[in-house]
Amino acid sequence: MSNDENRHSGSRKGVAVITGASAGLGRACAREFAKQGYDVGLLARGEDGLKGAKREVEEMGRKATYVSVDVADAQAVEQAAAKIEQELGEIDVWVNNAMNSVFSPVKEMEPEDYKRVTDVTYLGQVYGTLSALKRMLPRDRGSIVLVGSALAYRGIPLQSAYCGAKHAIQGFYDSLRTELMHDNSHVKITMVQLPAMNTTQFGFVKSRLPNKPRPMGKIYQPEVAAEVIAYAAEHERREYRVGYPTLEAIIGNKIAPWYADYVLAKNGFDGQQTNEPEDPNRKNNLYEPLPGDHGAHGTFDEKATYTSPQVWLSLHRQEILTGALALGALALGSLLTRNNRD
Repeated sequence: MSNDENRHSGSRKGVAVITGASAGLGRACAREFAKQGYDVGLLARGEDGLKGAKREVEEMGRKATYVSVDVADAQAVEQAAAKIEQELGEIDVWVNNAMNSVFSPVKEMEPEDYKRVTDVTYLGQVYGTLSALKRMLPRDRGSIVLVGSALAYRGIPLQSAYCGAKHAIQGFYDSLRTELMHDNSHVKITMVQLPAMNTTQFGFVKSRLPNKPRPMGKIYQPEVAAEVIAYAAEHERREYRVGYPTLEAIIGNKIAPWYADYVLAKNGFDGQQTNEPEDPNRKNNLYEPLPGDHGAHGTFDEKATYTSPQVWLSLHRQEILTGALALGALALGSLLTRNNRD
């Protein structure tokens, strides 16, 4: 059965590919797309987490397949895309989510740290997009979601490699979006900017900080962002911003970047660390995945929220606008009726 026949039968919406699907936000995205009716192709390095994600998708009644792959390897990503289409069918949605980072002051960073984070976090999204476009452009349909961050607009201390990679993704996205518009392509593309989240990355990434790293500011559960990403795949906008802190950081930095400099210089170091000392010998996932199935959540469940009024308003803005127009029309009609009576 073709993808078009599947759509018409209502048996599924299509096939979604998630990179970084073994843990954290990618794991939450895999569940959310399965919930929305997609079969899911799962890409990541850690096979234990991939098996867990596959099991969860199948428990929700959808098909899943996984490929253990390093997204920094363009050929491996292309081979994974071919395998997924062979097993699940044509790819309808591609979510570029895989990332890596190093918590460290710039003065303590090594050149290879920057290269590795850039290869995974930036070029991994480029390679995924190229494999998606190779399939979507000839069909003139499909949706690509680039997972960004408030840090794509505003760099912060101790995460220079990650901030640089996210800024690069933003530039790549701007270029590609305008090219697709120029070509009148029906392939959709959007970027979702994230807030601080309670994901596994804070126990995974390489760190040179004296204390254990933590998300800075208000913390959201990954399911909040996963819902937006799944929605974005079907409702194209230029950009989605998850959570009020993301909106505040992006707009605030455009208005007064000098003030953000001051605030982050004062609060950005302690704000990204807990009071618990870090083990300098802790294993990290910069070059190799950590064994085990770690799920979607990190260690900050007690501080994280599952809700965001800003997200709800963003995802329902059409209904809100329609309701406001209807109320306005009723009010105007009532006023005119009263004036006619007078």
